[in-house]
Amino acid sequence: MYKTVMPTLPEAWQAWITENLARGCAPAEMAQVMVRDGKFEATLARAAIEEARQAGFSHIPAAPSAQPLPEVDTSSNFFRTPDRDVEILFSLRAPRVVLLGNLLSHEECDALIAYGQTRLERSPVVSDTDGKTELHAHRTSRGAMLQRGETELVTRIEARLAAVTRWPAENGEGLQMLQYEKGNEYRPHFDWFDATRPGPRKHLERGGQRVGTIVMYLSDVESGGGTSFPEIGLTVQPKKGCAVFFVNTDAYRNPDPKTLHAGEPVEKGVKYIATKWLRERAYV
Repeated sequence: MYKTVMPTLPEAWQAWITENLARGCAPAEMAQVMVRDGKFEATLARAAIEEARQAGFSHIPAAPSAQPLPEVDTSSNFFRTPDRDVEILFSLRAPRVVLLGNLLSHEECDALIAYGQTRLERSPVVSDTDGKTELHAHRTSRGAMLQRGETELVTRIEARLAAVTRWPAENGEGLQMLQYEKGNEYRPHFDWFDATRPGPRKHLERGGQRVGTIVMYLSDVESGGGTSFPEIGLTVQPKKGCAVFFVNTDAYRNPDPKTLHAGEPVEKGVKYIATKWLRERAYV
């Protein structure tokens, strides 16, 4: 079925595929570049690379097959976990975005804020060059990293998130609690790691790709502070106890460019959130 794919691509991209396979580049990473830079559909990119691989580079392993992803069951208007009924308020298929209500109680939100408050520091970003964390003008919040299972409260929340997303708790990073005061923001960014860049590639060694994200709102905000998705024209306003869940890649671990998102500037009030990143395998 691949024999008609390569000729449909521009000659420059045909040559690019051949050259990069000859260099021993991984098909999965090549597909990422084609989707990101060439704006090709992921299925077309994978098919073209596989055709070229079979034709002359069969010694190079094929791109990975489809893999499971975290998911929220939206067939009903609420989802029952062992300790709480979570509401389904909104869902979108592509990209996969689900707005959850009643995920946390107000008491849990207040307790999480109080616990992390004394550990808040300026929030960093991951460097594209070496993978180290660094401060950046695009991110002006303050945050605290909580270890997985650090307290009974954290363990309880993580178990609930695992039930809601049908994704093992051990495949998640620790919670990151964030505080956004007036004017604080996080400009548009992706949560997935770009495997074509040396810095983010280092983070893939621990648990693989960030396949999903859960942003939990720990406080109400008088004005501003929404979580926006500029590629799809969606903004989720913070509401205490609610959360937004989204999937960062497709089943082949190709990053989804439509998951570009931002923490919009807080105009009035203080926004507290807790973010949970879900990895493709155990995060240790």
